Amino acid sequence: MESNNKIQNPETTVQKTQAMNDRDFLTDILATEKYLTQAYSTALNEASNQHLYQYILNIFEETQNCHRELYNLMFQNGWYSLEQADMQKCQQSYQQFQQDKQQLPLH
Repeated sequence: MESNNKIQNPETTVQKTQAMNDRDFLTDILATEKYLTQAYSTALNEASNQHLYQYILNIFEETQNCHRELYNLMFQNGWYSLEQADMQKCQQSYQQFQQDKQQLPLH
């Protein structure tokens, strides 16, 4: 059953062959950028030297921006879709967050 809450642009047609097409390349690059941002995030958490931290942070930001641009390109071409969030689920998540937040010690 397909959801009626799907948000997607019209899909740009690509030739389906054994060779990689534009969609395949972008999917692979997007996955790589996602992996890199996760790895840089871990490196930032563990960097003990301020200069090293700043250097990695700059690379992280560039990588994250590339990831976002690739995502936008894939979305524009209809190769990436989203599902509209159900308002009731959003409200439940917000209420759960508020309850969890109240249990945190005050700073």
